[in-house]
Amino acid sequence: MSAAAGFLKNGGNKAHLYINTIWKRHSISTNSIGAPIIRHHHFQQQPKASYSRFPQSKDKKIEFPVPFPTTTNSESRLPSVGLIGWYLGMVKSHPIVTKSVTSALIYTAADLSSQTMTRSSSEPYDFIRTFRMAGYGMIVLGPSLHYWFNFVSRILPTRDLIATFKKMFLGQAIFGPIMTVVFFSANAALQGESGTEIVSRLKRDLIPTMINGVMYWPVCDFITFRFIPVHLQPLVSNSFAYIWTVYMTYMASLEKAATNK
Repeated sequence: MSAAAGFLKNGGNKAHLYINTIWKRHSISTNSIGAPIIRHHHFQQQPKASYSRFPQSKDKKIEFPVPFPTTTNSESRLPSVGLIGWYLGMVKSHPIVTKSVTSALIYTAADLSSQTMTRSSSEPYDFIRTFRMAGYGMIVLGPSLHYWFNFVSRILPTRDLIATFKKMFLGQAIFGPIMTVVFFSANAALQGESGTEIVSRLKRDLIPTMINGVMYWPVCDFITFRFIPVHLQPLVSNSFAYIWTVYMTYMASLEKAATNK
């Protein structure tokens, strides 16, 4: 009995020590008995790797040699787009000079076209006449168009139908007659005509020119005032003026009108 009691006593002590060791190893306190054991594992978070169906495949850009250079439609339009952009930039930065040069070029082309249609094959071109027309476009018409269109857009800023018809009326009643008189008078004076001869020319040519202008310009003015921004209106007006200038240079080249002495 004493041996059995000693064995139980020694075994109980060993069991008690074993339980205490387990408690200390797992940080179990008396207050946490019955609570769930939470174990903290410290791992470094690894970046997630993305996997594809074919992990070893890579996108490769395959280039094939092109035997002949090819151009797309957009590339073929680049020069014209660049030229238009350059012109619009010049209109904004140097409006009067740009519009004056444009008028001079259009008057030059129109006069050469007029001479081509009216002269005989044996007659040479009258480049002095062409120079006069270019000078009129550069010095007179270009700046006049700039200030006229700016003035009209300032007093009639909208582009509705009523404002458009008002602008057309102003052009036919004020700007057109004044510029026609200036054109005939300046051209005649540069040809050496006297004041009396200039007046006789105006009496002969002004009314027919105004009648033809009423038949031609209203449609052109309607398109210009209705659909075109003000800074491009001189360009569009000069474009319409090409055909008109062919007629005007022909009228200006007519012989002197008879004077009543």
